[in-house]
Amino acid sequence: MKPVIAAFLATASLFLIAADQPTAGVDFARLQASTPAPTLDAYRLFEGPGVGHPAAGVTPYALNTPLFSDYAQKFRAVVLPPGKQAAYTSSAVLDFPVGATLIKTFAYPADFRQPDKNLRLVETRLLIRKRSGWTPLTYVWNTEQTQAVLKRAGARVPVSFLDKDGRKVSFSYAVPNQNQCKECHSLGRTLTPIGPKARNLNGDFAYAEGPENQLARWTRTGLLKGAPASAQIPATPRWDDPAQPLAARARAYLDGNCAHCHNAKAAASNSGLVLTYEATDPMAIGVGRRPVAAGRASGGLDYDILPGKPDQSIMIHRMESTDPGTMMPELSRTLVDKDGVDLIRQYIASMK
Repeated sequence: MKPVIAAFLATASLFLIAADQPTAGVDFARLQASTPAPTLDAYRLFEGPGVGHPAAGVTPYALNTPLFSDYAQKFRAVVLPPGKQAAYTSSAVLDFPVGATLIKTFAYPADFRQPDKNLRLVETRLLIRKRSGWTPLTYVWNTEQTQAVLKRAGARVPVSFLDKDGRKVSFSYAVPNQNQCKECHSLGRTLTPIGPKARNLNGDFAYAEGPENQLARWTRTGLLKGAPASAQIPATPRWDDPAQPLAARARAYLDGNCAHCHNAKAAASNSGLVLTYEATDPMAIGVGRRPVAAGRASGGLDYDILPGKPDQSIMIHRMESTDPGTMMPELSRTLVDKDGVDLIRQYIASMK
């Protein structure tokens, strides 16, 4: 758990309760209504302004390896209706019950050298499980940081910060519209969450009373049923943990940033490139593989991954691009993830 997330959400564990206890704060009826609330506070997911104090029953969580989104810090939480539980699945996203809501807030510190200070909230996304399926909603925070307003058509928000080297970064942050949410979150034409798989939750979270494995915590508090002991569940490696093997970290990064489209049931299935962490066929994950139809996006290169030669690999070319017709991922970013590119460069360079 990164310190800034721990600092921002440490108080959240004060509100944790078992799933079968009342959750007076959250308005589940409003979450299930056919018409979304115009402002985020109508759902009563948080106590007071901002998102630093989740309401009773709202459980913070983190992913071992998340999607890169223009360096935004992300604060995740989940809430289930009283008496409901998520069911464990071994490889897919956990099976959340009707009424479950996944909450994700995107924020930026003024200075990444002090990542837990002067945080600016940009947007909070909700993914609500209704009887008809999952519904995505996006709320954009005002300048005063007092209210987040529904933006179904998306928005552009100017963002500036100092990076970890003290350099100023300014860009136009893209809040996705509802159709763009569906592009990334579709699996077999069904809208679905991406991140909360058991293996990506299998790690410690810094709760106020001390770190605890998230899956163990969810089981103990009644949020999750059917899960074996966490030691028996695979864990997605943390992509930025140098103590873990390079190839495992790189595959985790590609899984978190690319596999929601590059799998057999999603938008890029026709490409034949499969970047899920479980994929084992070298050709399927791009090694020595010619693209089906990259066109100019290939940059004149021949192979997705050319072992030992990152600069001759289409994967690196597309990760380094900010051209909308070339860059990968196509959505969720305007900037280049320099650390991510460096990781995949090392990975390809290490191949024989």
